[in-house]
Amino acid sequence: MSSPSFPEPPPQVPQTTLSQCDAAVSDLHAASADWVALGIPGRVDLLRRTMERLKPVSHEWVAAAARAKGHGAGSHGEGEEWLGGPMTTMRNLRLLAATLEAGGAPKPPKLERRGEQWIAQVFPGDLKDKAVFAGFSAEVWMMPGAEPSQGRLYREKAAGRSGSGGVALVLGAGNQSSIGPMDLLYKLYVDDEVVVLKMNPVNEYVGPFLERAFSPFIDRGFLRIVYGGAEVGAHLCAHERVGSIHITGSNRTHDAIVWGGDTEEQRARKERGERNNTKPISSELGAVTPLIVVPGPWSDAEIAFQARHAAAMVSHNASFNCNAAKVLLLPRSWDRRDAFLAALTDALRATAPRKAYYPGAAQRYDGFLENYPQARPLGPRSDDVVPWTLIPDVPAQPGEYALTNEAFCGVLAIVDLDGDDATQFLANAVPFANDHCWGTLSCMLLVHPETEKRHGGAVEGAIAELRYGGIGVNVWAGLVYGLVVTTWGAFPGHPLEDIQSGRGVVHNTYLFDHPQKSVVRAPFLIKPTPAWFADHRNLAQLGRRLTMFEANPSWFGLPKVAMAGLKG
Repeated sequence: MSSPSFPEPPPQVPQTTLSQCDAAVSDLHAASADWVALGIPGRVDLLRRTMERLKPVSHEWVAAAARAKGHGAGSHGEGEEWLGGPMTTMRNLRLLAATLEAGGAPKPPKLERRGEQWIAQVFPGDLKDKAVFAGFSAEVWMMPGAEPSQGRLYREKAAGRSGSGGVALVLGAGNQSSIGPMDLLYKLYVDDEVVVLKMNPVNEYVGPFLERAFSPFIDRGFLRIVYGGAEVGAHLCAHERVGSIHITGSNRTHDAIVWGGDTEEQRARKERGERNNTKPISSELGAVTPLIVVPGPWSDAEIAFQARHAAAMVSHNASFNCNAAKVLLLPRSWDRRDAFLAALTDALRATAPRKAYYPGAAQRYDGFLENYPQARPLGPRSDDVVPWTLIPDVPAQPGEYALTNEAFCGVLAIVDLDGDDATQFLANAVPFANDHCWGTLSCMLLVHPETEKRHGGAVEGAIAELRYGGIGVNVWAGLVYGLVVTTWGAFPGHPLEDIQSGRGVVHNTYLFDHPQKSVVRAPFLIKPTPAWFADHRNLAQLGRRLTMFEANPSWFGLPKVAMAGLKG
């Protein structure tokens, strides 16, 4: 059971030598005390200056990412790169600055206790949020029994207690270009460590743009960016002056770091409880993401919309997302099941094929074809294209290949479950998703408003019982990632011996000390066309305008964003 291991592509940026890596870590180590001593005004200043440098750099950043993924200028794919790169990074910078200006503990819009669990509403935060995302809301759920405290680091500093800091290694991901910069911000501002960011070979071309945008941090010695493959990564993981590690990637890479490179060595070390690398490690490692369709009185128009929605959850970024829908859980006896599947098939067929830019996609796709001869490709295959593919009649049984292997390509497995109404179906679907779909990163539920009225207790109970770090209700879990006020990471509790989707969180700009999961809710029908839909007609312009709006979210700039969105 695992996420994929990815072959390394040829280098695109000159590799950092091991001696240069040593020098980078030495520089960081020398500056770590200065970072720990830097007060909130200085930390905010670095964020604000980085935002200003990011504005001009973002255009080149997006152009490079679009070229690498096969997107033309002004295309829908270019728009995805704005949203998955500079826009989310800009939002993270701005929200962190606002949090520090509030002393590290900004007051959430709403805080309530349900039983033993505190739940904080974190979105919308103001009227502009409501205007851009009408009808959306987001919550961060705390660990049961834990208080909703915030900003432990800054409470400690205010009390005159500071830690020793140190050097953190961030191993960046290759799929979304905002992952590396957002991960390093968390290590800096929450864990109080200076950072060496090793770019992933798949998108290391972004590194030079990050160096320019984050030059305020680099100039002070608080950040270094290095390039290379497994050799560089292994050297830095073992470096005596690297105090902690954060990785976004594969559980196989995680286990190679923690338990050793050889699978037999890993097995033996796990049995003995003897780690190869004993440094603290946090991680986000993917999942086989379930999309749960709750039965209800869906009209033809609602079916058509949600089919487009589900197709977008599969096709966004060519399905190279750790939160891409991979398993569709359908109610077997739902009278609208066949109509929904037919509409989903049409929506995926109408979705333009994408370049399979991520290494190993063809081989992973072949693995699914070998296991499921009934797979239905919905377009032609080529050297550069893995077609959108539905796999019907996947058995609902433990250990099933499609439930325990993350495809990381455009495959969607279909599993039918029993349940004559929403309550009965959810009673089956929730434990199935929890126990049989590998990983706990994120999941989605599609629930008709009439169903919520009639079966509200069952729906809310399902949300509470789902063991996932991010849950999207009538919305793709990509928004849990992109809002940034929410947490992003696996559901707590994975031991290092069975790491699955990882440990720890990032983003979390309210700086909650004890988060369990985040829940984002949206209207059943979202208008205008959501930015993550594959048929959005104006995404490149919307992405540019949203990025600049995030830099300065004023009422003056809002009409430009609204106009771009309405053209979608």
